[in-house]
Amino acid sequence: MLRTPDVLLLFLCLVETVDALHKQWIPDTNYENKTNWDKEDVPCGNDVVQFPAQRQVSVFVENMHAVQEMRLPVDGEFILNSGAGFYVVSGKDPGCGDGVTTQFKDSESLQWFNPALWQAAATSEDLQRGNFLFSVHDESVPCQYDDVVFKPRSSFRVDTSSSQSSIPVKSVEVLGKKFDSGSEFSHYLSSRSGQLQFHGSSVVTVGNQECGDPSGCDCGNSANHQRICNTVLCASLSCKKPLLPVGHCCSVCGAIVTIHYAAGFNLQTYRQRVHHLFLTVPKYKSIQLGMSKVFKSQRLMGVIPFGTSPEIQVVAVDGEKGSQSEGLVRDIVNDALTHGFELGITGAEFEASSGSSSDQTGGSAGMVVGIVFGVLIMITLSIIVVVLIRKGYVQMPSSLPSLPSLSSLKRSSNVADLDGPIDHGFDNPIFDRPNMLPDIPGVYAAETNHAISMTQTGVHFVNPVYDENETDFNA
Repeated sequence: MLRTPDVLLLFLCLVETVDALHKQWIPDTNYENKTNWDKEDVPCGNDVVQFPAQRQVSVFVENMHAVQEMRLPVDGEFILNSGAGFYVVSGKDPGCGDGVTTQFKDSESLQWFNPALWQAAATSEDLQRGNFLFSVHDESVPCQYDDVVFKPRSSFRVDTSSSQSSIPVKSVEVLGKKFDSGSEFSHYLSSRSGQLQFHGSSVVTVGNQECGDPSGCDCGNSANHQRICNTVLCASLSCKKPLLPVGHCCSVCGAIVTIHYAAGFNLQTYRQRVHHLFLTVPKYKSIQLGMSKVFKSQRLMGVIPFGTSPEIQVVAVDGEKGSQSEGLVRDIVNDALTHGFELGITGAEFEASSGSSSDQTGGSAGMVVGIVFGVLIMITLSIIVVVLIRKGYVQMPSSLPSLPSLSSLKRSSNVADLDGPIDHGFDNPIFDRPNMLPDIPGVYAAETNHAISMTQTGVHFVNPVYDENETDFNA
């Protein structure tokens, strides 16, 4: 009999995976949206309606509206729903009050790369139900494999300026029509509505292929990370050790799980598993959980970069009801280690803003490894310098004092400052100074005139130790 987790795992494996998320633009330029008016209310029959004269705007009108007067912009349009329009009332509208001049708010500054202006969901049905996903800031903005949705029966104006010439996405849906063909969407962008709705230095392009890697793909927004963060206002934190997730602009109070994976890992299946197993638990409902594939920089001794490695980052941000994230990530890590073989997970660890982690000795171990590597690098550098000097590639500065040679050290080793004469041992009458030898007649200078002798055999030196008369060499 299968246990409940096994049944759930089997169910999730049968669910059709979603290759991309749906990112929906939140603001609109609808006439009926009271937040678009400076008086925070939709104009009525006694009001004067005014649009900024020098601003371009595309306004969607869903119903019929009475106005006293309307001042239109130089460049703009009304997109009228079936049966929608305007009319001028004669006299006063009894249900409208005294009447005021109300102005339509300027939407020129609404930027594509503002993460606060997007909502993400796994499916279009989840968008309609309000089942939104939490993501780091870089992935809150549409990624290159996402489906972009602008609400049906709605218009908008968005600034697409970025550090790149184009913004690739999988598809774009406008006024209920989905564009996934590049040529078709380019034709729409060149239309009057397209020009009023999209403006800026970059062009949105559609038709990007789906992510072919089950473990997930790079979002593609890292080049615009600083532009994204310029729109974000970070809140003050009270936790002990705030954490900064990869791709996020602000540190958070919560926890981060790092998952190492192998062949067979499926990001979407695992995202669904975590949601069904943990986020449905009442004590974890207030926690925001984001999951994505990231490429973390690898650094030698924590300083020298030498590449990147792909990992799955699970970010849990504490809600208003307290810090439950640490308990959640412990459950996630335990589940990953227990069922890692079936899920394609090879390892998992976490770090919490409370200061705890799955490896409390990791910091000291890393310090030891760093010290060892540092010593090895210093030794290697010293050897290289010595070799270069001996080969003549590097010369010592002339201002430095010369180092004593080995032979001079040997010679000087016999002379030391011992505060007295050096004892040379016993006297050798043969090799020491002449004045230290006994007075032997004929040995020294007094008899030097007999030191050379000429005989019939030639010239030779006379050895004063021997008597030439005692031995006859002429025999």
